Amino acid sequence: MSAGAPAMPSTRSLRAHCFAGLAPGPRLIVTGAVHGNETAGTRGIEQVLAQIEGGAIEIVRGHVTFVPVCNPLAYVHGRRMGQRNLNRRLQPTATPQDNEDRIAGVLCRWLAAHDVLLDLHSFRSPGRPFVLRGPADNRGELEPFAQAEAEARLAAHVGPSRVVDGWMDAYAEGVVRRRARALTPGAVAEDPSYGVGTTEYMRSQGGYGITLECGQHDDPAAPDIAAHAIRQTLALLGLADGPLSPPAQPFECLTLAEVVDRHAEGDRFVKSWTSFDPLAEGELIAVRADGSEVRAPQPGYIVFPDHAALPGHEWFYLAQASSRPL
Repeated sequence: MSAGAPAMPSTRSLRAHCFAGLAPGPRLIVTGAVHGNETAGTRGIEQVLAQIEGGAIEIVRGHVTFVPVCNPLAYVHGRRMGQRNLNRRLQPTATPQDNEDRIAGVLCRWLAAHDVLLDLHSFRSPGRPFVLRGPADNRGELEPFAQAEAEARLAAHVGPSRVVDGWMDAYAEGVVRRRARALTPGAVAEDPSYGVGTTEYMRSQGGYGITLECGQHDDPAAPDIAAHAIRQTLALLGLADGPLSPPAQPFECLTLAEVVDRHAEGDRFVKSWTSFDPLAEGELIAVRADGSEVRAPQPGYIVFPDHAALPGHEWFYLAQASSRPL
């Protein structure tokens, strides 16, 4: 696997760029374009690859793998998905059924061969960058984990001061509610494992990782945010000798408390919400096709509002202040 920024990738292969220091150290993998229209990570990876090739950054310990485009089919068409969402139900299978299954067969193997993941994304609506981290250390069945301290340290150093947790718990509770009502045709799977994406799979293999949402898709600053996060991660893990900026302060820690699905085409938001818009208790968020209202059960924030969500799929999340400091 060679270094160098790719041109338009082949849709029939994945390209990785690997560097190995001659001294021992951790194994890091950096991923971009898991969703094909989220290119900030791709551009940020290209910046860092150019700095490595130019000698400004030298990998001296451990091993780092860069995957600028994880979903080439979605990327070449400039859309979120190839045939389905790669960042849901990410798992290897002996009988791949679609483009994303075939990618998972390669990507999951690469993830399992590393210790740490930095997964770079962006979002549709305006807003400032934020980090998604995993659960506290636990021995539960949903997402057992034992590296929360290391993951928190990584989250603290990549740049943004807003840190969000609770993804798998919120998703699993959404599955319970989905089972309690008649599923909309085409709805997402009634299985909590459908919530498994890159970082969740990484944790299941004994590693740890964070998702960095670098900003709005077309924000010209987003690639620089991605590149800064990569350089910080290389310095933090000791893979490269370089300056490590101090953590952002103060941190705003939030937890995803609930996922709300869209039930029908007529379901509509009452305004153009953006992620982390504040909500007052009882505030009207949306109106269902049958006229029923969706209101905030308590003060908090709306996260990931998807104005184009398909019926039976996640529509938005509700978040509150997290009890977990960073």
